[in-house]
This record gives sequence, structure tokens and C-alpha cells, in this order.
Amino acid sequence: MANAEHHVGLGPSVHRRPDGEAVRGHFESRLRDGQDDLLLVAEADGEVAGMAEVVLRSAPPDHQILIPRRAAEVHTVVLDRHRGRGVGRALLAAAERTARDRDVEFLLAVIFAPNEDAVGFYSSAGFGDHGLLLGKELNAG
Repeated sequence: MANAEHHVGLGPSVHRRPDGEAVRGHFESRLRDGQDDLLLVAEADGEVAGMAEVVLRSAPPDHQILIPRRAAEVHTVVLDRHRGRGVGRALLAAAERTARDRDVEFLLAVIFAPNEDAVGFYSSAGFGDHGLLLGKELNAG
């Protein structure tokens, strides 16, 4: 939920605050279904400090031009009070190890452009430009 608050502050026309129970249900379901090796949690001072999620992507279908490589997205969240203490770096390193263990060849961080902190964080960890995502609002009516 802290991640939602942060992103709503960056782009309220794009992001929302989801229902807390829906978020809890999503992660409880993932853990219950045996996917806990793709969810990583960092603790500091006896409390949760952050998390990383590795989301496996489907291989491109045969008709597409992309070379079929096992790819995943990584999402890293660190609570504000724990930032600047290496929590994010530790989570990202663990996420990379987890991805490699699952034979992932390419790790992608999808970042909302105005999130300069995240752009800097991932860039400093070796992530670079890999394309450009353009969007256009289509108003109904």
C-alpha cells in the first residue's frame, strides 16, 4: 500500500490506491500456490522494510519477431523509512539470483517515467534503456 501511495503522488491520473484486502489476497494466494520463491521480503529492525517481486513473462509466440528468451519483470519496493540503507540493493540482488535460478535470461524493470528515484536506482544497478513505452489517453464519448 505504501507503493500505491508513492505512485499516486507521482501520477494520480494513472495510479490508484487499491483495496488493501485485495492486495493482501493477491499475495496470500501467490504464497499459498507455491510461488513464494518469486516474492522476496526484507526485514530491518524487526519489521518489514521492503519487498521484491519477480514476475515471469510468457515467451513470445512463434509469429512474433522477438527472440524467445525467458524474461521476467522485477518490482522492488522499500518503505520510505528504510531507504538509503541498502535494502533495495539487497532485494534487487536477491531478485536477480532468484531469476537466474529460474533460468531467466532477461530482467526488465518497468518504471513510470516521473519516478526519478526508481530510474536512478535501477540505472545504478546496471539496467539501461530497452525501448520506449508510449501512451495515449482515449476519451470515451
